[in-house]
Amino acid sequence: MDTPRFEPQDPAFAERVRASFARQGAMHTIGATLATVEPGRVVIELPWQQALTQQHGFLHAGMVAAALDSACGYAASSLMPADAGVLTIEYKINLLAPAQGERFRMEGVVVKPGRTISVTEGRAYALHEGREKLIATMGATMMTIAGREGIKH
Repeated sequence: MDTPRFEPQDPAFAERVRASFARQGAMHTIGATLATVEPGRVVIELPWQQALTQQHGFLHAGMVAAALDSACGYAASSLMPADAGVLTIEYKINLLAPAQGERFRMEGVVVKPGRTISVTEGRAYALHEGREKLIATMGATMMTIAGREGIKH
């Protein structure tokens, strides 16, 4: 995905995003790691694990959606002020192919940042036998949360 060039409001955005990701229990539980943090772009990687599959052995769509949602949310967060948090207010996922591979890469990119609402897109790729295959896309809308106790990165 081509990423537009954005200027983050917080010069320490990458450290803030990494610290927030480290506190996220869901991503830790599924074994996801934060691979790339850039202004308006985040990549999360996930290894295949039997415990995360559905009945046919593919990575469960819920795992794909959770990791893509986090990638999109952190992409939006990278452009927000240091004292702001982000919450997803809507997303739509298109599952394009079975999630079959040794590893998965979830990329979130900001399409349009906003003071209150940011629009993002995500793409999930399966890495299998040296090849990369697009398995899902996501459109997600994120809301900036400021001044609320307990909701900030």
